[in-house]
Amino acid sequence: MASPFPSPTVAWYMARMFLVRTFGIMAAVSLVLLVLSVLGESGHILAQPANGEAQVWRYAGLRAPQIISFFLPFSVLGGTVLTLITMNQNSEIIALKGAGLSAHQVLAPLLVASVGVAALSFAFNDRIVSRATATLNQWQAVDYGPLPIDRGDRTNVWVRDGDDLIEVDQLRGRGDAAQLGNVTDYDRDGGRLISLITAPHGVREGRGWRIFPARRFDVASGKVALYPALHIADGVRPAQFMVTTVDADGLSLRALRATIKNLSDAGRPTKALEGASWHKLSGPLSAVLMPLLGAVAAFGIARSGKLFVRAVAAMGLGFAYFVADNFALAMGSLGAYPPFLAAWAPFLLFFLIGEAVLIRSEE
Repeated sequence: MASPFPSPTVAWYMARMFLVRTFGIMAAVSLVLLVLSVLGESGHILAQPANGEAQVWRYAGLRAPQIISFFLPFSVLGGTVLTLITMNQNSEIIALKGAGLSAHQVLAPLLVASVGVAALSFAFNDRIVSRATATLNQWQAVDYGPLPIDRGDRTNVWVRDGDDLIEVDQLRGRGDAAQLGNVTDYDRDGGRLISLITAPHGVREGRGWRIFPARRFDVASGKVALYPALHIADGVRPAQFMVTTVDADGLSLRALRATIKNLSDAGRPTKALEGASWHKLSGPLSAVLMPLLGAVAAFGIARSGKLFVRAVAAMGLGFAYFVADNFALAMGSLGAYPPFLAAWAPFLLFFLIGEAVLIRSEE
């Protein structure tokens, strides 16, 4: 049975060349972008009287993971094109083809290495970039001042309970210790308002909430009834009250999916967040596409004088993917595309384009 790879020596040689160039490009460009970002923000950071050099370094530490995450797919594309151009110029591709290897076998070491890069990218984004992004966004929201302690307090929170809508003016505390202030329960049936229940206080009771002292206005009769306490919102969890604005980039995949569930249970729109959730998987996998899209730079005789044109075409295909990916995400956020399609359609489309280029090169 024929091996899908070249010899182990050739496979390791190609994978090592690809990885060195990829991470070399990433390190060089990321360093330049980080310096520019620090220079651009240092004035705002130092405008706070208590800030100094330590805060500038802190900003650099929080910004660096974002820059690395953003530029890593472009680095994979550049590393692919440089590797294949070098091998083409040295007639190494011709030698491999002359030895009977197919285009897929020639690219196999790069594809396997790119899978490793994609796995590393996902772990890096999920564990490091999300935390750095959340912290930096909070810091920038207070103009690089001292970060406030989040004790779980929220204001003007809305939650859906079946047909009912529940409005809470103020929420204090977390979990089962959460306390509601100025609660309004819009009791509805099929979209028709049945009654209006209000209370100044609310606490967790069993699977629902006890509000007290309660005042119930019956819409049909126009009568008002007073109660020492009422039990409402059976099945509404405290976490559903906690979610207000959500920054998908500042959450790990697991945390984002839990937040989406809470928002969905609270009756809030989640399509844009669902697209972002799927993109946390499809985004890192873009590294696997780059060897396929860059393959146009590998095949063809270097002495034909079209090597530069092939390299530009390979880079153009790669950048076209990123444009299509951002466009699909934007359409998904607007609701024009389903979330799954918005995240995965560009990947599948350009995977087919890359395969078509590879098959064409075989002919």
